[in-house]
Amino acid sequence: MSTQLHYDIVGSFLRPAALKQAREQFARGELDQAGLTKVEDAAIKDLVAKEAAAGLKVVTDGEFRRSYWHLDTFWGFGGIKHTTQARGYLFHDEETRNDSAQVSGKITFTGSHPDLTAFKYLKTLTDGTELIPRQSLPAPAQLYAELVRGPENVAALRKVYLTDDALFVDLAKAYRDLILALYEAGCRDLKLDDCTWGMVVDDDFWSLMAGAGFDRESLQAIYLKLNNAAIKDLPADLRVSTHVCRGNYHSTWAAKGGYGPVADYLLAQENVAAFYLEFDDDRSGDFAPLAKVPAEKEVVLGLVTSKRPALEEPEVLKARIKEASQYVPLAHLALSTQCGFASTEEGNQLTEAEQWAKIKLVIDVAKEVWPATK
Repeated sequence: MSTQLHYDIVGSFLRPAALKQAREQFARGELDQAGLTKVEDAAIKDLVAKEAAAGLKVVTDGEFRRSYWHLDTFWGFGGIKHTTQARGYLFHDEETRNDSAQVSGKITFTGSHPDLTAFKYLKTLTDGTELIPRQSLPAPAQLYAELVRGPENVAALRKVYLTDDALFVDLAKAYRDLILALYEAGCRDLKLDDCTWGMVVDDDFWSLMAGAGFDRESLQAIYLKLNNAAIKDLPADLRVSTHVCRGNYHSTWAAKGGYGPVADYLLAQENVAAFYLEFDDDRSGDFAPLAKVPAEKEVVLGLVTSKRPALEEPEVLKARIKEASQYVPLAHLALSTQCGFASTEEGNQLTEAEQWAKIKLVIDVAKEVWPATK
């Protein structure tokens, strides 16, 4: 995001009906991979045109080739297999599907990773335009959290990696290799989506999930080490950001709590250029933790919810931006939705028209708050 561009999106979009139908046909064996890819290509081409028409300068493929915002990426690495668990992720009002990712061998990047293939197609749609194609990846910390999710995953992990140190080396290298391959393919804007920080701030979640021998501090140190190792010494013209939320599934949430408990690690020390932070309701806490953000970094305020169709009041958004500017200079702030519209293919409970109305609100308010924005 240029300092002249003060509006943005998180990146996932509601799946159009034709794409949903094609994925169902593919699952039933009525459509082959080539047929599904053709439908995906058409849907992504249409989406990018709509993003540009809406006034967005940074565009995504809507994550239209994924079922999940995170697991599809994990399954694309060598040494990771697709598994299921007895239960899905437990959200406030729903339980998700029960898919998971498990270690099956040494973790490596392969040149056929689906996110690399997906980005190469997105890049063809932006070539010759001023649009910036963004690639989103679940953060390395998120993969670690999945690999130690439940006793079966931990048991599989220890068959391959006797120590966490060996795991961390391979995991960070696999990510870094993927990121460098994306760069070679033309990616200059990379976002790491990361719910781990949004989970660890929740004391109720923490008391449920923390095992013997772990504490919040040690886990934060692991998350920070993994993420920073994966993005170490990258090309200077690759903008790396991170998005943190507390869960987004079919308009429900998983965790609650402000950013205070993780500010000294995430906000003060993660080596990204910008933080995309969820601030759309009381679950997110206040803006005070933003005081920990280093002076040169940007904060993208996720004040507009992607979970509900009702539009926020512009004057309320302006007031909240002004409040946040007590901690981060206004010039280093931007406005966005608090999360994507479809972190999984189920999507949130709003229509496509309501989705685009949310984006229009973000852009309109941003242009009033920052008149010089493009």
